[in-house]
Amino acid sequence: MYPLHGIALKVLSVLLFLIMASMVKYVSDEIPSGESVFFRSIFAAPVIIIWLMMRGELRTGLKTANPMGHLMRGIIGTSSMMFGFAAIALLPLPEATAIGYAAPLLVVILAAVLLRERVRKFRISAVVMGLAGVLIVLWPSLGAEGGSPIGVTLALCAAFFAALVQIIVRKLVDSESTASIVFWFSISSAALSLLTVPWGWVMPSPFQFTLLVLVGVTGGVAQILMTSAYRYADASLIAPFEYVSMLFALIVGYFIFSEVPTITMLIGAAIIIAAGIMIILRERYLGQQRARQRKATPPV
Repeated sequence: MYPLHGIALKVLSVLLFLIMASMVKYVSDEIPSGESVFFRSIFAAPVIIIWLMMRGELRTGLKTANPMGHLMRGIIGTSSMMFGFAAIALLPLPEATAIGYAAPLLVVILAAVLLRERVRKFRISAVVMGLAGVLIVLWPSLGAEGGSPIGVTLALCAAFFAALVQIIVRKLVDSESTASIVFWFSISSAALSLLTVPWGWVMPSPFQFTLLVLVGVTGGVAQILMTSAYRYADASLIAPFEYVSMLFALIVGYFIFSEVPTITMLIGAAIIIAAGIMIILRERYLGQQRARQRKATPPV
């Protein structure tokens, strides 16, 4: 294991995802979110295919024992992406990023409801704390003049579907390889995004087209870096670095989109991040306990 290597790849993937989101936001005044999703998916596919070929996993990526599982993952994941892109168009980038942090909190709830996982008091307390932070972030947009209740609703939907995707992927990994999950999501999301054509796609200008192509390429590279990061370090170690995206969002939002964060948003985001890190550290502690128990249990 090379933990510093894994952390570096994770941080770089977070930065690239933020750059991708910034380009989506930049063209969002004229390019519908469904069209942005199509470019994000179709131009990520060649990057992912080349990566799988270099790793000798293209054949593995094409194989699947659960096509319906991939279809469901594609529908839910594409919905999350569309809601997320639409939210980015309506909300300041840091605010949309902060609301997106609700996804790991919702995973805990969905895992308890759908997978019957046991959730103890510590994680319940962290989830309640995190959702309180989400409410703090949301409150000004819901109540103040000039806020965007629609944008907030879209961001919450994106977070919910992102959490649901994680639950689906937990089941998919029982029969599917990582290469297969990555490959088929790229293909299915590109196909599903075409269903939004009747809702008004537009012909992008040469500059917009270039940005949209970069959205796909950047997203594909970021996906590869994120996947590779987990080969070099434990998930519990590198997962907290996801929250570096808030720093990037604040910088990009301020200098590119002239978005000045409010104190309320920063406080809410800090609470959400703290809750997320608490859950990650708790999972790491429980994982270490289980590992010690396995070592202490003599083989039968």
